[in-house]
Amino acid sequence: MLKITPYTTQNSTRLTLEGRLSGPWVEELERVWREIKDSEKDSLVVDLTGVTFIEQDGKTLLTRMWQQGARLHAIGCLNRCVVEEIAKAGHAGSTYSSRKGKREES
Repeated sequence: MLKITPYTTQNSTRLTLEGRLSGPWVEELERVWREIKDSEKDSLVVDLTGVTFIEQDGKTLLTRMWQQGARLHAIGCLNRCVVEEIAKAGHAGSTYSSRKGKREES
């Protein structure tokens, strides 16, 4: 199960995820993301702090989201490794959110 909580401010939208990013929940996240992407022109932050598992389809979706401008925020070994892998696979100089909440270059 995956809980998706959107929070919109003046400058950005934050999607806070809790649970497992797998199976039908990947499709649900994609649906929510597309709705936000179509309606918002501000930046998007995907908070993976509460995610306990990411399957390959979930990682593929996060990669597409990141490639289209979403910033990924991760805490913990598993999620930070996934985010770092996504950033390294992308173009040089890309940014992502680290454990301390600061931007780092890959």
